[in-house]
Amino acid sequence: MRFCLVLAVAVLSATAQGADAPRSGPPNVVLILADDLGYGDLGCYGQKKIQTPHLDQLAKDGVRFTQAYAGSTVCAPSRCALMTGLHTGHCRTRGNGGGGGPRSNVPLAPDDVCVAELFKKAGYATGLVGKWGLGEDGSTGVPTKKGFDHFFGYLNQHHAHNYYPDFLWRGEKKEPVANPQSKVENVAATPAVYAPDLFLADALRFVEANKAKPFFLYFAATAPHANNEKTRATGEGNEVPSDEPYSKEAWPQAEKNKAASITRLDSDVGKLLAKLKELGLEKDTMVVFSSDNGPHQEGGNKVEFFNSSGPHRGFKRSMTDGGIRVPMVVRWPGVVKPGTMSDHVWAFWDFLPTACDLAGVEAPKGLDGISVVPTLTGKGDQKRHEFLYWEFHEGGTKQAVRHRDWKAIRQAPGRPLELYDVVKDPGEKADVAKDHPAVVAKVEAYLKTARTDSKEFPVREPKKK
Repeated sequence: MRFCLVLAVAVLSATAQGADAPRSGPPNVVLILADDLGYGDLGCYGQKKIQTPHLDQLAKDGVRFTQAYAGSTVCAPSRCALMTGLHTGHCRTRGNGGGGGPRSNVPLAPDDVCVAELFKKAGYATGLVGKWGLGEDGSTGVPTKKGFDHFFGYLNQHHAHNYYPDFLWRGEKKEPVANPQSKVENVAATPAVYAPDLFLADALRFVEANKAKPFFLYFAATAPHANNEKTRATGEGNEVPSDEPYSKEAWPQAEKNKAASITRLDSDVGKLLAKLKELGLEKDTMVVFSSDNGPHQEGGNKVEFFNSSGPHRGFKRSMTDGGIRVPMVVRWPGVVKPGTMSDHVWAFWDFLPTACDLAGVEAPKGLDGISVVPTLTGKGDQKRHEFLYWEFHEGGTKQAVRHRDWKAIRQAPGRPLELYDVVKDPGEKADVAKDHPAVVAKVEAYLKTARTDSKEFPVREPKKK
């Protein structure tokens, strides 16, 4: 029923604006996910040095969220929350690693419902292009077993560090790439085929092939993640074919390359948006852009150089907002009001129930997520989270809770909670826990119910040095 109301609103809104009405039926959904892009890395979020004209225009054409959160402060658990509608106290893949193989992750299980399965149930064509990280070859978590009709990219996130691979996966088969000298271990090779170029071409083909029916495209870019192995070998791992348009800048090379990586990603987004326009699909398509966690400094670069975390403290692997607050832009012409900004607090696990609302299918029971369709359309009552929860297991278990304007962090089991007012103090500089015992007590009560046990990711004390 809600979807029917949303669609009616879309048609009436488009008519009122004198625009062509969207087609009848559910919208296409294009989800674009950057890798390690910080809250402050885009012009529309305050970036002054890196050029991101296409993403800035996307924000002008849609809504820019200022209080949107990733699923985690690192890659795999963040993507798991995005795909399953469960936060890291409940989802299967709660951290990087733990999957038993070389740098493999805990795979999704058969009973883990993935958003692509729900889109497929609603009659959508489903495609994933880029980085997965939630199931190795032969596991229960490969994309083709989790609802994706089409998959082209990396299964293993360690493999995804290498921008010049000698193979990628197409469906469940290896597809050679003409980089015969290039392997993750061979950082001195100078191959010719840049994987993001292949991903863009494949994504454009997917859109073209499915233009006549509803489709869900998950475009999981690898930029601007660093090639960590190259960083360890050479000190500079922001891997791009060229540092244009920053070659003449008097910046460290690592910073030139990081900026070039982000601008190339912006260009790819622009080409994908241009394809939607060329095919007459703009008004039929909701485009969502975000990043899987905060900015890295794993390529020899420093987050301070571009102010990549914006006003927030920390970066990737931090539980402060620099590690988990991310850019989030949504465009849907005729439905989402252009040029708007929203301070609605939401997180990756809200994407799945939102998708169900849009596609007209029933969401699974027991989700942590809440549909944000009322916020996107400006119609209906928007439910709000009582609290958001994260846990992180590298170097011992850390936890974080967002409750209204409050952010609480526990840096290790048994440690007192830190408490910040992230609206008045977005940099989380002043711990005010002693001044607000009632808030601390409320968060402590949330923490008692926020998680289920996980054999792969038990609560751990930090290792003693």
